[in-house]
Amino acid sequence: MIYELRIYTANTGKMPALQARFRDHTTALFEKHGIKNVGYWTNAIGGRSDELWYMLAYQDLAQRQAAWAAFGADADWQKARTESEKDGPLVHHIENRIMNPTDFSPLK
Repeated sequence: MIYELRIYTANTGKMPALQARFRDHTTALFEKHGIKNVGYWTNAIGGRSDELWYMLAYQDLAQRQAAWAAFGADADWQKARTESEKDGPLVHHIENRIMNPTDFSPLK
């Protein structure tokens, strides 16, 4: 199992719309395409208030690549993205990291 940590920096005033898109569309579409939702977070203390952090899981890099290709091509995702961004882009910046668990990690 590999994990992907993604950090989205929302455009000013767009965090509620970004969270709504994940809540109402993206998480289910991820699962539809074999992308496992591990968790979603915002900063409560410290850090930036305009960041949405989330973690996904995959069997391996090949499965990740195939899943993201299918997700990106999904007409329901394209519609949700277009509709959610009718007043402008929600995200200013995206960071991501692919992580391998250590032999002592509770998540394997």
